[in-house]
Amino acid sequence: MIDVILPCLNEAEALPWVLSRMPAGFRPLVVDNASTDGSARVAADHGADVVPAAARGFGAACHAGLLAATAEVVCVMDADASLDPAELPRLVAELGRLSAAGAPALVLGRRRPVGRGAWPPHARLGNAVLARSLNRRAGTRLRDLGPMRAAPRAGLLALELADRRFGYPLEMVLRAARTGWRIGELEVAYLPRTGESKVTGTVGGTVRAVRDMRRVLAEVAP
Repeated sequence: MIDVILPCLNEAEALPWVLSRMPAGFRPLVVDNASTDGSARVAADHGADVVPAAARGFGAACHAGLLAATAEVVCVMDADASLDPAELPRLVAELGRLSAAGAPALVLGRRRPVGRGAWPPHARLGNAVLARSLNRRAGTRLRDLGPMRAAPRAGLLALELADRRFGYPLEMVLRAARTGWRIGELEVAYLPRTGESKVTGTVGGTVRAVRDMRRVLAEVAP
């Protein structure tokens, strides 16, 4: 069994599609980050395990899901229907390949926009700038700080990730790289999200995410 952590803030409209696409052998953990639209109820009605995370923040939700997970391998992905859970087995297979030599590994889904407005120019530019900064500091060769990921649960806990905001995904990659993990990318489709966007679909959300990630780059010791 693979646990799939789905940080969730007001995704009631998107969750039915996301959960219906979950592959066999993958257990969805919908981490409800104080939603006000009934997301927790919708998730439970569609067979997901619901993890409460009252403290607001993307990283807070991700970490609550990581603590609640029990599987040796976990995946993380957005719950807004911008990513298809059917892609997850490919990431897990690649994780197994990279881990075959015994070293911990992390696999990211490199986004390929599909459909009008899936990845607005301002969000794509911010992501590219951050990826270049990460590559310079950590020696990685990533083209995307992809929100779909697969990794060993125990390894992620050992990284002792501290950010509880939008910097959490970048901190994960940065600390993993500096600890000697093998890091890979696989292309995944990136779809127009369902419902109101909180980050990539708005300039303000993108600015907040970039600010948090730049703070993490400055704070995590080289």
